[in-house]
Amino acid sequence: MLNSSVPNWNIPEPALRRLPWYLAYIKLLQKKGLTHVSSTQLAKKINVSSTQIAKDLSYVNVSGKTRVGYEIALLIEVMERFLGFTSQHRAVVLGVGSLGGALLSDSGLEQYGLKIFAGFDVDKAKVGTKINNIPVYDVSEFGKRNKDLKADIGILTVPPDNAQEAADFLIQNGIRAIWNFTPFRIRVPEHTVLQNTSLYAHLAVMFNRLAASSSTEEKE
Repeated sequence: MLNSSVPNWNIPEPALRRLPWYLAYIKLLQKKGLTHVSSTQLAKKINVSSTQIAKDLSYVNVSGKTRVGYEIALLIEVMERFLGFTSQHRAVVLGVGSLGGALLSDSGLEQYGLKIFAGFDVDKAKVGTKINNIPVYDVSEFGKRNKDLKADIGILTVPPDNAQEAADFLIQNGIRAIWNFTPFRIRVPEHTVLQNTSLYAHLAVMFNRLAASSSTEEKE
């Protein structure tokens, strides 16, 4: 059932990061024909305590029924709306290298509410081309082009040395949120939303854990 209160938009980031994992599993249950799920059922599969799951879902403005659990269809609807997956967010990619090009090619992002309308680059060989039917323009045209594109999210995939300058450029031209894929930790004004996604940082963590695991196995 839905609570009478409005969703809590000040949800802690760790809880916000867990919600898409819950949603993905709940969708699998729906495909299997299930209509209800309990926090205990979710806990067994997602390795998060049932108490934590119930607390996380309380931020979303949805609660379950005693001995019945959550209505799956309603839970999916409310969670997708809360996470912003049901609205279309307009984005552009700045830096159409291998990673930027891969993001332009990823049509799957649209099912989560992110639609990329254009790519921008300084490489003249890329300007005027299309990737996944998405045009690539000269970066110098961004200010003019975005008046029509009306993108408010900039995906940053430029070389690290150019990251801060590129971020400043996007913000000066109307971008309100930056998804930063560079390893450089850029600075943005207080009103600008910044999300860092460093593939290198995640690789470092994985390699470190792998090395630690190998070391433990050798000692045994």
